[in-house]
Amino acid sequence: MSSPTREPQPPHGAEPRLSGLPPAGLQPLRAAALAIRAGDETTARQALDAALAIAPGHPEVLRLSGLLHLRAQRHDQALAELRRVVAQWPDYALAWSDLGNAQQAHDMVEAAFASWRQACALAPAAPMPWFNLGRNLQQHGDTAAAIDALQRAHQLAPDFPPALILLGDALVHAGRFDEACARYRAALSLHPACGDAWRGLANIKTRPLSAADREQLDAQLRHPGLAPADRIAMGFALGKLCEDQGLYQPAFAALQAANALQRRLAPWDAGAFHAHAEAMLAAGTRLARARDETLGREAIFIVGLPRSGSTLFEQILASHAEVEGASELPELERTLNEESSRRRQPLLQWMGAASAGDWQRLGRRYLELTRRWRRHKPRHTDKLPSNWLLAGVLGAMLPGARIVDARRDPLEAGWSCYKQQFYRLPHFACTLTDIAAYIRDYERVMAAWQATGPQRIRIQRYEALLAEPEREIRDLLAFCGLPFDPACLDYHRAQRSVRTASAAQVRQPLQRDTARAGRYGALLDPLRSGLGLPTHDTRL
Repeated sequence: MSSPTREPQPPHGAEPRLSGLPPAGLQPLRAAALAIRAGDETTARQALDAALAIAPGHPEVLRLSGLLHLRAQRHDQALAELRRVVAQWPDYALAWSDLGNAQQAHDMVEAAFASWRQACALAPAAPMPWFNLGRNLQQHGDTAAAIDALQRAHQLAPDFPPALILLGDALVHAGRFDEACARYRAALSLHPACGDAWRGLANIKTRPLSAADREQLDAQLRHPGLAPADRIAMGFALGKLCEDQGLYQPAFAALQAANALQRRLAPWDAGAFHAHAEAMLAAGTRLARARDETLGREAIFIVGLPRSGSTLFEQILASHAEVEGASELPELERTLNEESSRRRQPLLQWMGAASAGDWQRLGRRYLELTRRWRRHKPRHTDKLPSNWLLAGVLGAMLPGARIVDARRDPLEAGWSCYKQQFYRLPHFACTLTDIAAYIRDYERVMAAWQATGPQRIRIQRYEALLAEPEREIRDLLAFCGLPFDPACLDYHRAQRSVRTASAAQVRQPLQRDTARAGRYGALLDPLRSGLGLPTHDTRL
């Protein structure tokens, strides 16, 4: 979900007041807070300059200035100004929370959590410090601690839906599905058109929605003033509900409407992506390699299409005594973005010029950023599906890593993508033709890399796992250089946080009745045609 953020506001209640601020400075300070909330940097800067002219160095003016720098990604200035604020107002909880955000932007993770916890200690009866601590713990993968903090936030503000929704998400990730449903429904009792609550309920795929839920969704979707984000999330939930009830035409109509709105808000350019994929493949064939051929053997990357079994394969590997399941990590992208910033060039422009030493340095940087996932076990998974586009870069940067390419029947995988709301936009999954084009690019690129490096890339087929689970699991472990562990056969019993839309499904034994596309007949012909498959000759 898109996590709500605190709105900038002057200190109040038990927090420092505007002492020392001349009356003339109050109006520009409030104007700055409103402009920051609205994302209007120019107006906010003008208002803050006016406030600074009236009260230079006032801590609340500096806090808002630091917040403005932070939102504009001027992290050095944000950190400096927020440090000045807590130096002058060491008991100001809101400033400590903002400082934690600035420290996180600087990769000062331990310091950031110390600041967020300091905010909670200074204002233990205020819900927002607990909410912000819980949100960041959740994003950091510390699900148990996130649940504790978010429960505290909910207790302090029982009518605050974002705390209920994030708490529901954390409970899902911990496998506590009934408790999660209760939190989502509590949020809906406060706000019946809360798209994130409907999204949460629909994503618990082992707890079907009811006929009463359908009536409520239909009623809410008829409201003309519904926010687009809520309309999209509820449309996906309605599609899931109708499919579960065997109502395939209404399901398709609901999903089509939700995807169309999402695509209008964030259009996907299939042609531009195709050109980029081709350029990445061509550039990747000419890369130097890190000198240490074993560099990266700690990492197992799981790539492919979303909704193709990648979470299931991760759950199997994470059941092994030597592997920590880290889910979808941003560290590879972050490592490459750091280098692009240093060189002041996008990846495609500098990757061909990078030396073996450069790739060695970047590989070590990735391992440094991910080392927290190897505190208890020597290896970790990195399950970001879109990393298939970086298969060539991984061969240069982390030659010792293994790449598991999660494959599922393309028609089923493509249809499953169409049914799933994605939050990283724009996304390819909003039209059936774009999905087909993306699948063609992905399969072509990965076929090229797998042909040149079968020892480091394994195509792991979902349907093969269903047919012969023990053999496939043994072969998967052998490919990763892992001894057989019988716990991997009982992967659904593993006690770990699962932070994807498949959190409920991977806590069940293998399900062999997951195919759904055939029930939609000719409605999916655009996808079939794009994939080069025979089309249906009759409609539902």
